[in-house]
Amino acid sequence: MPSQIYLGQVMHQRFFPMQYQFRYGVMSLRVDIDEIEAEASALKWLSLNRFNLFSLHFKDYGARKTNQAWRVWADKLLAEYGLPEAAHKIELVCFPRFMNVTFNPLAMWYAYNQQGQMIGIIGEVSNTFGQWHHYVLTNHGQPLADSVKAQAKKVFHVSPFIGMDCQYQFRFSKPSEQYKIGIYQTENNQQVLISTQVGQAQSLSDKNLIKAAFKHPFNTLKVLAMIHWWALKIWLKGGKFHKTPKQLEKIDYSHTEMNQC
Repeated sequence: MPSQIYLGQVMHQRFFPMQYQFRYGVMSLRVDIDEIEAEASALKWLSLNRFNLFSLHFKDYGARKTNQAWRVWADKLLAEYGLPEAAHKIELVCFPRFMNVTFNPLAMWYAYNQQGQMIGIIGEVSNTFGQWHHYVLTNHGQPLADSVKAQAKKVFHVSPFIGMDCQYQFRFSKPSEQYKIGIYQTENNQQVLISTQVGQAQSLSDKNLIKAAFKHPFNTLKVLAMIHWWALKIWLKGGKFHKTPKQLEKIDYSHTEMNQC
């Protein structure tokens, strides 16, 4: 199958106002959005838009609440940011639902031309308040390198213990047998947070899905638990709490551009 399972690790390292580092194992899927419906129909333990041990739902990613097909949504958004024609192939790397439980702090979309070169990237960031944002990178149809450096101004409220006057630097690698992504966040030119995810590919099969279920059960609950646990520790140590900016309180969804650097 074109789609794969990634077994790997997420790392968070915070530098200010207090220092900590933690790591945890994760399971994610890399899916060809044009093939996943047929692939899921051939699997016992993964379904599309219905309950299963593992499942993927249109309403969890992309346009979400409109329940719009991923391909329609992705083509439209990439075109809005300068991609002159629809991508030949688009992949989504995300945490699937496990027993109908889901949360994706970051899901990634990768667009390719007929030669298999990356021509677009979408970073889908979600917070625990039910809001989400897309950071979009294209090179107006020209191929991107297999390893890409990009940057963007923070415009989406994520952690209540980090302010909005921040910049992101991103490190993306073309998904392959290994998966790598890095996010480096600065606030007032001071390093605040580093987040990375790495993974090793396995074939998408019922056997490997069962193995992943035993290795990383309730994957996304663990992610949520870690987020809230460290937020509590920061709060108890006197970390400054930042409310959602008033101009963003009623905005469920937004998108802005990333730029290569």
